[in-house]
Amino acid sequence: MFKIMIGADHAGFELKQKIVTRLQDAGYDVEDIGTHGTESVDYPDYAFRVARAVASGRVDRGILVCGSGIGMSMAANRIPRVRAVLASEPYAAKMSRRHNDSNVLCLGGRFTGQDLAFEIVDTWLAENFEGGRHSRRVNLLDQRPQEA
Repeated sequence: MFKIMIGADHAGFELKQKIVTRLQDAGYDVEDIGTHGTESVDYPDYAFRVARAVASGRVDRGILVCGSGIGMSMAANRIPRVRAVLASEPYAAKMSRRHNDSNVLCLGGRFTGQDLAFEIVDTWLAENFEGGRHSRRVNLLDQRPQEA
């Protein structure tokens, strides 16, 4: 079964809750690592935990939500083999899967409404990596920068 790990900070908590429910209703195996409330927390803790689970192959994909999505994407991309994308509309989510094989989706809870977030998530989860000429580029992303 396709497994997704999802995490959020306090600013992304409400949107995360809605996404978790939607994904579970759609039959996905979802591991919600928190946060579980609106009390202030440090977003890198959640980003690193999700990113490490994706990089290790323990889960198939990750979703992260913070206020803007920027901090989560910056933190997640520090983990080798993670290709996190901040998507604010469905086309970016689609192309990040097709051409970049993104494996972590980041959303901005303060900027993305529920319906748009659902459309972005649905698009991102449904899209496949095209491979081909894009595989070489993704492999370059997954190397250490000094090796490229």
